[in-house]
Amino acid sequence: MATSLLCVPPPQGLLRPLAVPERLLLGPGPSNVPPRILAVGGRQLLGHMHPEVLQVMDEIKAGIQYAFQTRNQLTLAISGTGHCAMEAALLNLLEHGDTALVAVNGIWGQRAADITRRLGQQAQAGPRDGHFSLCFMQGLVRHKPSVLFITHGESSTGVLQPLEGLGELCHRHGCLLLVDAVASLGGAPIFMDQQEIDVLYSGSQKVLNAPPGSAPISFSERAREKMLRRKMQPPSFYLDMGWLANYWGCDREPRRYHHTAPINSFFSLREGLAMLAELGLESSWERHRANCAQLCQGLRDLGLELFVKEEKARLPTITTVRVPEGYDWKEITSFLMDNHAIEIAGGLGPSVGKVLRIGLMGCNSTSSNVDRVLLALRDALGRCRHSRL
Repeated sequence: MATSLLCVPPPQGLLRPLAVPERLLLGPGPSNVPPRILAVGGRQLLGHMHPEVLQVMDEIKAGIQYAFQTRNQLTLAISGTGHCAMEAALLNLLEHGDTALVAVNGIWGQRAADITRRLGQQAQAGPRDGHFSLCFMQGLVRHKPSVLFITHGESSTGVLQPLEGLGELCHRHGCLLLVDAVASLGGAPIFMDQQEIDVLYSGSQKVLNAPPGSAPISFSERAREKMLRRKMQPPSFYLDMGWLANYWGCDREPRRYHHTAPINSFFSLREGLAMLAELGLESSWERHRANCAQLCQGLRDLGLELFVKEEKARLPTITTVRVPEGYDWKEITSFLMDNHAIEIAGGLGPSVGKVLRIGLMGCNSTSSNVDRVLLALRDALGRCRHSRL
């Protein structure tokens, strides 16, 4: 019979109930998902063209406009993570002959330069200091780029990049400003329109406390016009902003099917944006600032050295601390996971082996969580030290 042809048995792991441990996620993301967002993410599916789903998408768009502080019509959520939004921004803005100036202040600048090269465009990297000043924009004159990429909140180093005056400077040189705010949105002030940012994107899984898989993004009128002037279509159909703009109702044309959207991810993102709106941006920024300050002081009290020396240059959502001499960062992170059910992370990209990264984002940014991770670190530093004697 047909079953006699089967040569692969059912996986035993799939025949057992799924077991997911309870952990406090205080790494650089994702964050823990609060019950309210878990509840909406578990609701029954609707079709991706149902009017109720289109209404949710409209509410997401309005929520992104609030979170970004923009009135851009071309505002939506990519069906993918922040990485996907990075790629969507670059491949829609750049075409043959364009040059991108990439500010490399951590792994996300490295990734942007990599994507740009894969697109066949020229990628010129900016200075590799962790924290730029406007003087580095001499590269605008030297390279004459059409796009400048910079990371607002660099999660691999814990650096917050100031943006004041950068958009105006870019426009003076005929360049568009593209900003990655995956790790900073909701945790540090950003004003897309006032700061003259042309493309801004983020992710759902950090301060918004939704599961990963959807990425807010917005394009200025300058950026939209550049995309309309393209001589050739973008190299990706899935990330073609013309199609996505139509599906999200951004072009005032009847909405057409483009792809089957992750409906439940949109439910979750909508609720994360609603919670941010209810709290208010200024309250959210202040909460992250205060809890970051409490954490930094507690880390100093433990005798640890902060990686980012200048207070105003610290990313309020992700704090980096140097791995203390004589300790293995893997032992510390494993100890916290195994003994306290707390996740913190080691370095990433250029900071591998140098730092520990502690994230306090959205609902996870609380004074009690600061106390909890500091107590766990105190225990880890004592126990891991004893294990070396």
